[in-house]
Amino acid sequence: ESDTASEISFQCNKHKKTPSIGSHSSDMASVSSVSGSVLSVYSGDFGSVDAQGTVEFALDYDEKNREFQVHVSQCKDLAVVDEKKGRSDPYVKTYLLPDKARMGKRKTSVKKRTVNPIYNEVLRYKIEKMVLLIQKLNLSVWHNDPLGRNSFLGEIEIDLASWDWSNRKLNWYPLKPRSLSAVNGVDHRGVMNLSIKYVPPGSLGKTCPKNPPSGEVHIWVKDVKDLLQLRPSGVDSFVKCYVLPDTSKKSYQKTRVIKRDTNPVFNHTIVYDGFHTEDLKDACVELTVWDHEKLTNHFLGGIRLGLGTGLSYGISVDWMDSTQEEVAFWQEMMSAANEWIEGLLPLRSL
Repeated sequence: ESDTASEISFQCNKHKKTPSIGSHSSDMASVSSVSGSVLSVYSGDFGSVDAQGTVEFALDYDEKNREFQVHVSQCKDLAVVDEKKGRSDPYVKTYLLPDKARMGKRKTSVKKRTVNPIYNEVLRYKIEKMVLLIQKLNLSVWHNDPLGRNSFLGEIEIDLASWDWSNRKLNWYPLKPRSLSAVNGVDHRGVMNLSIKYVPPGSLGKTCPKNPPSGEVHIWVKDVKDLLQLRPSGVDSFVKCYVLPDTSKKSYQKTRVIKRDTNPVFNHTIVYDGFHTEDLKDACVELTVWDHEKLTNHFLGGIRLGLGTGLSYGISVDWMDSTQEEVAFWQEMMSAANEWIEGLLPLRSL
């Protein structure tokens, strides 16, 4: 038997109703809170400036302190962002991929009015060496715009498994356009096995004691395979669920934590009620997998189930970005009321 979470009401202003006993009301009109879903590493202005120039840096691993160090020295011949003023205000940002959320970003100070900035700064990560070796270092250069979106100036990506760790010298590297792996999110994060079902309002008939007065979406998270192994002992994972655009605590549900397993079996069902058929076109079920630790949880990957139109209730949103597989899965559910639709979907960066 699957574990069933408490029922959560899914509502839009035009469908106000009194929440039933044992459920929580969720106001779908709070579209201003949509930014609560997982953010991409790549948030900024791409394409307006051609990548050019070089960056000088060195890599080292401090065995004693278990610390990965990126010594960012300088850049040369960067692109000019503000052509009228002949100006760029560059800084350098680093991530460890694909585990972006685990380590977060590191960045240097901003050097103003120069295309040849000198930093001489060390960006540090506390991380075990064996975990580091399954990562890639993404180092990118950006123009800082305090009043708008920062502009991408170029990047370099290094596979740390093949890095020569005896090389601690500063070396020059050409900056490249945004990498295809970053654009397409091709890094393998595992796959989620799940089933979903839509129960329309009143569709089960008057004789059925469980006939819902409003529509319900059932989400059965069965298991996940091939998760990223962050530690030698494995990974302590759980799944979060939101129905966007509602990112409030009332929309939030999660599974239990499965410890030390890269192939966790959850067998957990979540039910959201208050769904009208027309809401299925504007809502998006976001399921994300996380590694649980005492101080913070680390994002492993996720899926978004919806029509992927980029719009929700007439408003442009970045989270309505479902892949073709995710869209097809959602459409099949919409066209087969009261039937469980089973799927195996790859986890991705969100």
